[in-house]
Amino acid sequence: MVSNPKILSTSKGTLSAIALGSNLGDSQATLEAALIELEQTPGITVKTRSSWYKTKPIGPVQPDYLNGCALVDTQLSPQKLLETLLETEQKFGRVRLEHWGARTLDLDLILFGNLILDTPDLIIPHPRMRERAFVLVPLAEIAPDWIEPVSGIKVSQLLEKLDISGVDRC
Repeated sequence: MVSNPKILSTSKGTLSAIALGSNLGDSQATLEAALIELEQTPGITVKTRSSWYKTKPIGPVQPDYLNGCALVDTQLSPQKLLETLLETEQKFGRVRLEHWGARTLDLDLILFGNLILDTPDLIIPHPRMRERAFVLVPLAEIAPDWIEPVSGIKVSQLLEKLDISGVDRC
């Protein structure tokens, strides 16, 4: 199901938001290198990124995460952008052993313009973004006025509804 056909477009493509996370290895180096990898991908331009935030994990016992968000201008389709994010995770040693388990790199497509998409492989906006301070805190830093298309609420206003304790800027 696709709705909201008017996408936030730029001169080059569609503005999209990506959440980044890591809690294995040198997380900051991994996250910085992942952004460079994305920037070098044809059809993707990294426009800006948030600060890095130390956050508590969700799920099994594991180390704390380093999280952030980036805005990218992309000429890729949502599906191709997702494929690129998954390929980038694999380049950095991502192994999926358990749900919400520790990882070297996690890249999630959070927003793609103002597209609403619900397919078996991809849901946009990310279905749990409105519940996650570790996504909304860094996203609000770089895109506070972006309107989440399902709720019609600005990112900064979504953040006001969450407990942000345990999300600490590095």
